[in-house]
Amino acid sequence: MITQMSPIDLHWPTQEPFLFCAHHLDRYPAGNASLGLDAHHFTGRNMGSDFEEKNGFRLYHGREIPGFPVHPHRGFETITIVRRGYADHADSLGAAGRYGEGDVQWMTAGSGVQHSEMFPLLHRDQENTLELFQIWLNLPKKNKMVAPDFKMLWAHKIPKISKDPKVEVTLISGEYEGVKYYEAPKNSWASEAGNAVTILLVKLQSGGVFKMPKSAIQTNRSLYLFQGAGVSIDEKNITGKQALFLDESQELEVVALNGDAEFLFLEAKPIGEPVVQHGPFVMNTKQEIMQTFQDYQATHFGGWKWEREDMIHGAKIEKFAKYPDGRIERPG
Repeated sequence: MITQMSPIDLHWPTQEPFLFCAHHLDRYPAGNASLGLDAHHFTGRNMGSDFEEKNGFRLYHGREIPGFPVHPHRGFETITIVRRGYADHADSLGAAGRYGEGDVQWMTAGSGVQHSEMFPLLHRDQENTLELFQIWLNLPKKNKMVAPDFKMLWAHKIPKISKDPKVEVTLISGEYEGVKYYEAPKNSWASEAGNAVTILLVKLQSGGVFKMPKSAIQTNRSLYLFQGAGVSIDEKNITGKQALFLDESQELEVVALNGDAEFLFLEAKPIGEPVVQHGPFVMNTKQEIMQTFQDYQATHFGGWKWEREDMIHGAKIEKFAKYPDGRIERPG
């Protein structure tokens, strides 16, 4: 049963323990020698804070290269799913990486980290399409001040479940059709199977049917229809881009109508603690938020050792993750 429905664009409404969800789909033109945009693309944009789509893309907080230059986080996690294109990561722990084309970065901000997320335009002779989802997942009080951490879920290891040729489910977290995938960092709310943190990307061909059984525990269940001609849920036709909050005590059945459809599915047991948020900081009390500002002013969460605030990692198209201990990981 649908309990709430609302249209969606860039930023989507969420239910606890999810704090935020955004869907970025930008069709950037060919890049220049600096892996950014030529100056004529800047006309009519609010440079440095460009969130209004123009000519098929946004620059966000970037000024030549699109993306999000250095900024801090504390008290929660970011889950970044890059379906198309590439993202470059750098952080105040000295870690770095380039990932995309189906990869997921799961970062635990914990006690505090600065990082940048940039979208270099690696193709100079063709369009650079970027599609990504970023989800913020809260941390319980006991883990809000853990050491920062991140983990790469490389695309070739993420389960894709296609028992029906008209249904493909990408399992980023949780369990579906008997397949379990719990690869969140160790301090995540999602690392414990009993919290039922489920993140699915679902593609349906016309006539395809997705089913999710009722939850065995109390959870918050959400579905975000972001692509396609429409679906039927509870015998109600849903068209356009929509966010739906659902009753987890009932079985869910989604049928694609008159064409293909795609949606993101989020479900989890609530943490059930107070949430006090101020921008990129999420704690349990106002006093903790005030302390966070003091800590950031004093330490800058380790400072920024990179040569630029919008750090990118060269023109070669290759995936890698460099961890704070110097270890370098590349997908097989």
